[in-house]
This record gives sequence, C-alpha cells and structure tokens, in this order.
Amino acid sequence: MIDLYAMGSPNVVKIYIALEEMGLPYKIHPVDVFAEGQFSPEFLKLNPNAKVPVIVDSEGPGGKPYTVFESGAILQYLADKTGKFLAKDGAARYDALQWMMVQMTTIGPMWGQYVHFWRFAPKGNDYALDRYRTQVTKTLDVAEKRLGEAAYLGGSAYSIADIATFPWLRNTGMFLGKGVEADYPKIMAWIAGIAARPAVVKALAAVDDVRTKTTQFDKAGEAQKDRLFGRGRYTAAA
Repeated sequence: MIDLYAMGSPNVVKIYIALEEMGLPYKIHPVDVFAEGQFSPEFLKLNPNAKVPVIVDSEGPGGKPYTVFESGAILQYLADKTGKFLAKDGAARYDALQWMMVQMTTIGPMWGQYVHFWRFAPKGNDYALDRYRTQVTKTLDVAEKRLGEAAYLGGSAYSIADIATFPWLRNTGMFLGKGVEADYPKIMAWIAGIAARPAVVKALAAVDDVRTKTTQFDKAGEAQKDRLFGRGRYTAAA
C-alpha cells in the first residue's frame, strides 16, 4: 500500500496519475497547505522541506516502509518498483529521465513562478510577470518541437516524462489564454491523448475529490498565504 500525502497542485497530480497508471493501491492523506498542514511536526518528519507530494511505501526496499519526497524522485521510485513507464536501461531510460528533468528544472519552476506573480503578487510586478510568461512560452516552444520529433517526450513510448509534464501543460489555455493553444498543435494533441487515458481520467477525478477536502487559494487568508509564500513577516528580503 502506498500512502500519498497530497493536495491538488500539478506536482501532486503527477503522482496520482502514476499510481493509477501503474495499478498500485494507495490511500490519500489530504494536506491542507493553505492551512499550514505541511508545517506540522508530523508532516515535517516525512519531508523536512515542508512540501507535497510525499509517499510512504509500506513495502519499500527490503520489505520495510520507505518514505519518498520530491515528485521526480517519487516517479522514478515508482517506475523502478513496478517496471512500468521507464526503461530499465539503455538510451530509452535516459531519454525519458532527461525530459522528466526538463519538467523538474524548467517547466515546473517557470510555470510556478508565472502563476504566482499572475495570481498572488500585488499590482506593479509587470517585469516579473512578463519575464515568467516569456519563460513559460519558451518551455512550450521546446515541448512543441520535441513532440514534432517523437510521439512522447521521452521518445516512442509513454513514460514518466509525460506523466510529469502533462499536469503542467494541460493548463496552457487556462493560464495563457485559449488563443495560445492554436500555436501549439502538437502539445494540444499530446494533451488530448493523455487526458483520454482511463487511468488519467480516474486520477483527475481523485484530484478533484482531494480539492474538496483542502483549502483552495481563493479561500485562504492573507496570513496563511504569507507563510506559504515566504512573504510579510516570513520574508528574508533585506
């Protein structure tokens, strides 16, 4: 059994999808990040970095419970555990891992910062918003080119690279405007194909359910946002 500590962010959606795709039984433990649940002593024992997702595998290495945090590490752990969606060796393995790392190091951080300045920053942050929208657009350009060369990000087979990236890029129209979608036909076709997978449909329904059990950003108080975002009395700015 996998215990998944979760809410509804794209990084968590990855793990829902992986668990469903890999056919692993799991139990959800909602973590209300806008209510500061990730800062509880119990959660910090699981992840000292105070972030979701986290999994605890009751049948980890050596048959003992094992905790994994950071979504990319979780995806690789689950793929290696099940032998699914990541080649065991050779170029195919490293192609998938490279493209997963593109999501981890570029797509996730750039989209995350763009959404932050778009949704949460006070007025007058045009430079930051423009910078991150530009970076987001660059990530789309890279992914569009890649999907013009291969059926999936990691190559010919659906892999954890796609599982990692789909939860971010599926929001293209929401975050950038529907008109942008026409500029990225390869990405849109890739999104549609993944969204239609039965395991992904089931995973996204489970994500919708956990969102009903946690505070959404539009209901969070300013003090809660301050701690989550490291602003106000929590800032380290000079």
